[in-house]
Amino acid sequence: MHDPLSQHFHGILQGLGEDPTREGLRDTPQRASKALRYLCHGYETSLEELVNGALFSSTSDEMVMVQNIELYSLCEHHLLPFIGQAHVAYIPTGKVLGLSKVARIVDMYARRLQIQENLTRQIAEAIQEVTRAAGVAVVIEARHMCMMMRGVEKQNSLMNTSVMLGAFRESASTRQEFLQLLRRQP
Repeated sequence: MHDPLSQHFHGILQGLGEDPTREGLRDTPQRASKALRYLCHGYETSLEELVNGALFSSTSDEMVMVQNIELYSLCEHHLLPFIGQAHVAYIPTGKVLGLSKVARIVDMYARRLQIQENLTRQIAEAIQEVTRAAGVAVVIEARHMCMMMRGVEKQNSLMNTSVMLGAFRESASTRQEFLQLLRRQP
C-alpha cells in the first residue's frame, strides 16, 4: 500500500474502530482511493484541453440551450455527494461550442470538491470565456446528501442556484425567455 490516499483510508477505517485487515475491508483502502480519484478527476483537465478547438463559426445570434445535464459532485464541507442537473444557455456572437463540450465543462467542474454556488459560477464563466457569448445563463438543481443523510435529514430538499452573465443579467426579456424554456421541460 504505497498510495498515500490508500494509507489515509486505512487510517480512517481504523479510526472508525474497524479492522482494515478483515476480509471485507482488506482492499477497501485501495478501492476508496481509486473511487475518490475518479470522483475528483476534474482537477486533471484544463478548459483549453477540454474544448480542444471545438468552436465553430455560426451566424446564429439566438439562444443556445442545453438542459438536464446530469451532474455528480462532492460537497467540499462533508465529502458527501450532491446530485442534480445543470441547465446552460448562451447567446453566440459568431461562434458556437460543440454540443458535448457544454456537458464536459459541467463535468469538469462538478468532478472537483465543490459547493453548488461556486460550481454554477465556474460553469457560467467557463462558457463565457470559451465562446465570448453575449450572455450566459446557468441554473443548477441538486439534492445534497449532507442535507439528506446527516444533520437535518430532509429527504425532499432541493437546492437551486443560478448565474446570469451579460445579456441574461442585463435584459429582463432575455432572462425571462430562458426561464420560460426551463419551465417547459418534461
